[in-house]
Amino acid sequence: MQPEPEPAVEDVPSAGDAPRPPRFSRDLDWVFIGPHGLRAGWSILLFAGLYYLFREVVGTLFYAAGLIHDTPADSAPAVLVGELVPVLALIAAALVMVLIEDRRISSYNLAGPRRVPHFLSGLSVGFVTVSLLVGALDWGGWLRLAPAAVPAAQATCLGALWAIAFLLVSSLEEGLFRCYSLSTLARGINFWWALAAQAAMCLYLAFDPARQGASGVYLAAAIGFPPCLIVQQTLGARGAFWQAAWVTSTFFGFYHTSNNGENSIGIFAATCIGFIFCLSVSLTGSAWWAIGCHAAWDWAETFFYGTADSGFRAEGHLLSANPSGNPIYSGGADGPEGSLLVLAVIVLLLLALLSLYARNGATPPAN
Repeated sequence: MQPEPEPAVEDVPSAGDAPRPPRFSRDLDWVFIGPHGLRAGWSILLFAGLYYLFREVVGTLFYAAGLIHDTPADSAPAVLVGELVPVLALIAAALVMVLIEDRRISSYNLAGPRRVPHFLSGLSVGFVTVSLLVGALDWGGWLRLAPAAVPAAQATCLGALWAIAFLLVSSLEEGLFRCYSLSTLARGINFWWALAAQAAMCLYLAFDPARQGASGVYLAAAIGFPPCLIVQQTLGARGAFWQAAWVTSTFFGFYHTSNNGENSIGIFAATCIGFIFCLSVSLTGSAWWAIGCHAAWDWAETFFYGTADSGFRAEGHLLSANPSGNPIYSGGADGPEGSLLVLAVIVLLLLALLSLYARNGATPPAN
């Protein structure tokens, strides 16, 4: 009599073995997860969705609380409250992304050494460079400066309100472009994705005639193409920061094309200044210099000299300025940023940054 065969032993995982995910799931992991966690593109899309969601929520709450009302849109209180809404939305979206990406809020280009000195340095450089631009326009007869009939006490109060308002403006725009977007794209973008982003922006502008100064974006995209291609060929993945700088700087100009009164020079100037701000992140290790410079630039234009600022003309300022002559030189409705002379001042801004920090070397911050 032959022995009965032993039953086959099934390949049952032991209690200590982790359950294996379905192969289909494992095959799709690379679409969403890269070497640094959630891929940069998905992070940007998720962040943008959260930002606009929180912006609607905070705006609704402000409106229900009576904080948003019929105050003139170009007054300091209106700008202050109006900018507080997206700033709070930005903070809320960033905090959610901190949890999702398992990062620190400071990792979004807010760490780095000597943050307060860098911020104060940016304030000084921003005010001085705008003063040089306004002075050149006045000297050439393209801008007429006059004192505004504002009492000293009122001017002090207005100056403080505008300072807070433009600190919020710079915090919002630098937070969007040089903090979250730059730090996120710098960990997961190459030349081809950057080129695709440039093409998408240019195509959008080509089919949206309501946007103003679109050729400034086209020019920025074209100028950035050769150096970023060289960076891709020579540095490969190590050049991701500069690809991200190209995208975020061009998008900074794209962002301003929705402003009334913009022109092509002003939009191109915005992209150039955006790139200088990216360079400042690389040289100083954080975005604090850019935040200070941005705030002082806008405050000097809007309140101190009373010029238009990217097409925006404010109510309540220390001096009064009106463009005169050819808009190519005066800037017209755009303000000093729309003048051809702004390109020379941008070079001076770049030289000021390099003279202060070039000894540090251009080393993108670790994210």
